[in-house]
Amino acid sequence: MKLEIDIVTLFPRFFDGPLQESILNRAQQKQHVKIRVHDLRKYTHDRHKTADDKPFGGGAGMVMKPEPIFECVEDIRKKGWVVLLDPQGERMTQRMAARLARKRHIIFIAGHYEGVDHRVKEHLVDQEISVGDFVTMGGEAPAVCILEAVIRLLPGVLGNKDSLVHESFQSGLLEYPQYTRPRNFRGWKVPDILMSGNHCEVEKWRSRIARQLTQKKRPDLLKLSQKRKT
Repeated sequence: MKLEIDIVTLFPRFFDGPLQESILNRAQQKQHVKIRVHDLRKYTHDRHKTADDKPFGGGAGMVMKPEPIFECVEDIRKKGWVVLLDPQGERMTQRMAARLARKRHIIFIAGHYEGVDHRVKEHLVDQEISVGDFVTMGGEAPAVCILEAVIRLLPGVLGNKDSLVHESFQSGLLEYPQYTRPRNFRGWKVPDILMSGNHCEVEKWRSRIARQLTQKKRPDLLKLSQKRKT
């Protein structure tokens, strides 16, 4: 099943580079996903192609107008799941990426300036997502982050599906340390257990170290995992 993704943005050229590189490009070439980028200004109706205006009630900055956004999304919607990239949205997680990867059609709206007219959130959007507790110039960069997180989970996109099994957040833990050649680099040696050939003991070591790293760097993940089990 191919995933269809539409991106609604004021800056369509922002996506030229990311969509032509690495896994995102290969996933499109192999027809695992179809991605279309829509220029929001094509849905404006004045000679200046105005897509934003001053906020009612005063305040700094500009707000994206509702008309172009509604017209663009309604033009492409079909049965798409509409996602607004917004600092007020729920924080992106690996579980959320997995849920989005099971959709058939997703429409991403990249907010900009001081945000979008609130009626877009109330009457058009199915979900608001934030990539973290910080503010970017707009929703374009967060959209690329989410595209990568979602598309790499589609069947057939990654060459080795086993690479998804032990990575960070997939099991509720951070990933264990990875090493490659040379075995001894500037006096820093690869742990002997990884060279033992004893796969059972290697897995035990990786599991133990992953838990230790999670406890040290992200104890909130352990608490969340325990809460889900109870």
